[in-house]
Amino acid sequence: MAIDTNITFTDKDVNKNLYRQKTYYTLVIEQEVLAENKAEADHKFMDFGGIDHSQINHEITTQKEGVETYMVDANYSDSGKTEYMGKVLYDLSDPHAKEEGYVEIDTSADEVMPDVVDTQIQLEADLARGK
Repeated sequence: MAIDTNITFTDKDVNKNLYRQKTYYTLVIEQEVLAENKAEADHKFMDFGGIDHSQINHEITTQKEGVETYMVDANYSDSGKTEYMGKVLYDLSDPHAKEEGYVEIDTSADEVMPDVVDTQIQLEADLARGK
């Protein structure tokens, strides 16, 4: 009975044994995306992120001294929560940031910033209630 293998063998290998070992690795991929909100970010991660399975092949393995790769596979197991990292804002340290288009990721900015109109409506409502 024959076996499927990538090992090259000849008559000089008679009486040698063929061994196979599966080794499981944990691969972590941490990706980032710019989005309007968490829902859009989750959608982009799900549809456009992740791993390119065509790149999971024997080329990522070490093959020396007669060791050949028989199989390489990657399977999804878990995802962490989508985490807010910061907001793209004009660089406050540069007085010409708006004119020059200088922006930065501000890690201290609120994820959901109140709209000017919403703030004005809230102020008017507070005044009407006597606050």
